[in-house]
Amino acid sequence: MTPKKRTTRASPATTTITTTPVTNAQLKALIDQGVADALAARDADRSMNGDDSHNSGTGVRRHTPLACKCTYLDFMKCKPLYFKGTEGVVELTQWFERMETVFRISNYTVENQIKFATCTLLGSALTWWNSHVKTVGYDVAYAMTWTNLKKKMTDKYCPRGEIKKLEVEMWNLKVKGTDVVGYNQCFQELALMCARMFLEESDKIEKYVGGLPDMIHESVMASKPKIMQDAIEFATELMDKKISTLAECQAKNKRKLDNNNQAQQQPPKKSPATTNNQRNLTCYECGNQGHYKSDCPELKNQNHGNQAGGTGARGMVHALGGGETNQDLNDMEDDINA
Repeated sequence: MTPKKRTTRASPATTTITTTPVTNAQLKALIDQGVADALAARDADRSMNGDDSHNSGTGVRRHTPLACKCTYLDFMKCKPLYFKGTEGVVELTQWFERMETVFRISNYTVENQIKFATCTLLGSALTWWNSHVKTVGYDVAYAMTWTNLKKKMTDKYCPRGEIKKLEVEMWNLKVKGTDVVGYNQCFQELALMCARMFLEESDKIEKYVGGLPDMIHESVMASKPKIMQDAIEFATELMDKKISTLAECQAKNKRKLDNNNQAQQQPPKKSPATTNNQRNLTCYECGNQGHYKSDCPELKNQNHGNQAGGTGARGMVHALGGGETNQDLNDMEDDINA
C-alpha cells in the first residue's frame, strides 16, 4: 500500500510597511490639492455639457440664465439723487435713503457700490471726494464700504453743533395731535443722523414708542415690537383706526344735533280738539262761526264809523270810567247798542 504524500502549506510571507510621519502642513496641502482636483474635474464636466445647472432627469440639462451685472447706465436709470454739499442735513439724509433704495433695485455689485454712488456728487462734494481719492489712492478709496462713506460724509457736512441740535430735537420729538405719519418721517430722518444715540435697535424702538400719544402708546408698547418697522406699521394702523372711529362718532353726534335743531324750528301742531273748538265758536255780533265777538269784522267796521263821527259806543263806554274788563265792555256795548 502506497503511503499518501503529505502536503504542507507554505506560511504567508510577512510584508513590512514603513510609515512616514505627515505634518499638519503637508496634510492640509494634500487636502487642498484633492479639492482643487475635484473642482477642476467638475469645471471640465460643465464645459463639456455647456452649463453648470442640474440634470432634470430627462437627459436634458436645465439652463439657468446668469444674472446680469448692473452697469452705470442701469444704475442711473433708477434715478438716484445728486448731492452738492450745500443742501444741509435733511438733504444729505434724503441722499442716503435714495441711494440705498437704488442699491436694492439696481442689482448692483459690491465692487461698484462706491463708484456709482460718488458719481452723483457735484460741486463742492465732488471736489471733496476727488481730494480724498488723491490722498488715500484710487484702490483704497473705492474699496471703502457704504457705511464708512456715510460716516465720512456725515462728519464732513454735518458739523458737531448741528448734530447736537438734531439730538436735542430727537429727544423732544413727539406726535403732534394725531399726525403719526409726519412723526414717522421726522423720527426716521433724525435717527439716521443721530445714530450714536441708539446703540441697539431696542433703544430706538423705546424712544419711538415714547413719543406716541396716550391713545395708542400703551397698545403699541404691549405689542412688544422687535424691529422699528413693526413698531411704525402697528402705530400707524392703530392711529388710522382711532381717527376713523372718532370721525364716525362726530358724524353721528352732528346728525343728532341737526335733527334736534330741525325739531325745535318746526311750529307745534294744533291738536284736533283745539281746531274743532275754533270751528265751533259763534260770534254773538254777526252770528257766524269761527271767531269771537271781539274779532267780528262787522263790529270793527261799526267802530271805525263811530270813531269817524266822534260818537261811538266804545268811546261812550270808555268815557264812563275806563276800569272795566273786556267782558264788561262787551255787555255794556250790547246794552248801548240795543
